[in-house]
Amino acid sequence: MRDRGVLNMRRALPRMSWAPKNLYNLWRRTMGPKADDLHFRQTGQTTLFQQRWKSKALFRGYHGDFIPEKIFKRWYLPETLPDVRPARHTAPPTDDKAELAEFARRKQREKGFADEIERKGMAPVGSLMAAEVERRIDVFIFRCCFTHSVYEARRLVIHGDVLLNGKKHTNANTRLAPGDMVTVNPEAIRFFKNLPGEHDDIVERYLDPKEKKKPEADAKVSEKPSEAKASEEPSEAETEEYPSEGEASEEPSLVSSETAVTEVAKPKFTPFFLPHYASPWLFIPAYIEPSFSTCSAIYVRHPTARPGYSEIPTPYDADGALLRYAWEWYVQRRPRLRSKSQLARMPEDRARVKRLENGEEDLVGKGGVKKRDLKKDLERFQKAIKAAKAIRRPAGTRHFEKVVKTKGAKPAATAST
Repeated sequence: MRDRGVLNMRRALPRMSWAPKNLYNLWRRTMGPKADDLHFRQTGQTTLFQQRWKSKALFRGYHGDFIPEKIFKRWYLPETLPDVRPARHTAPPTDDKAELAEFARRKQREKGFADEIERKGMAPVGSLMAAEVERRIDVFIFRCCFTHSVYEARRLVIHGDVLLNGKKHTNANTRLAPGDMVTVNPEAIRFFKNLPGEHDDIVERYLDPKEKKKPEADAKVSEKPSEAKASEEPSEAETEEYPSEGEASEEPSLVSSETAVTEVAKPKFTPFFLPHYASPWLFIPAYIEPSFSTCSAIYVRHPTARPGYSEIPTPYDADGALLRYAWEWYVQRRPRLRSKSQLARMPEDRARVKRLENGEEDLVGKGGVKKRDLKKDLERFQKAIKAAKAIRRPAGTRHFEKVVKTKGAKPAATAST
């Protein structure tokens, strides 16, 4: 961890971590004494510049605080906020039934989306400002709930405990493409191990007490009718003889068979040793398909937003003033030009690599700009020279060249005389 005071309670900045201190900071920032900092009012105490700067600081405290500000502005900000509304279509000019049916289905989806907007409001596209950060492989591992914090996920990637599509991957800055599968080494996952210290054993706390209480409750229920019979017939209880050896031998067999059935029917759960107060962070976004039996997950698609719902987890209002002010701050200050030398230093973007392989882009590839082919450049230059020579020159230029060549020489007729 680069900053030891990342969970400082005085600043109270929520982070990507399961630590109890982080949960306390989240409460202070959203519901506690520092919640007023999230409500921006048009007063003379703070200027618009100060409100935007504060919004940027709070936004960056949670979304990629481990990314340097210069790199974040250059590579992890989208050019524009996407429009998640379905595109409007016009009726096809032909009378094809299939095209007309497809047009009717599109119009029905547009109408349904418009009705949903009326009921729930506009889609919170402001949270999609952090979509590029969510594509990072270390953030993806944290969203899959394989690690306690994004800092631990970054350490696992660097130390070689993560496989990307079946191959070891040690670059934590890689941005995933839809369809990529990430696998984590089970021996590196902390909550699979019963380490010394305080932890929350979910299986023992939620399942074992219930199983222990059931036989006790059955015993209490069975005791009540026996007591009633004993009170009604005391003489029979006093004169009752001990059972014979055959009857006594049958009871243990029944008990042993019942215990054997319960042992067989008892499911075997994966032992999770989670830290205390981790339940608020245990959720999986919609664009991730995890498999805890194999410790792997698939990045299904890029995150998006729908009316009243955003798929990007954020501790702040997904379409509130804080994200709007943060976007306004970065729009005015992000670098707008990317030279070839800057593109060569771009972090690995697997989605862009796939677009390059499919022929959708021809400028940049894996790791930056493609190397120029000098032979092809020389051939193009020679062709351009030949084409320039083949062009006919105007008549005026030829006469001018003759005059320049004969200037200063005597005419042939005067020389003979």
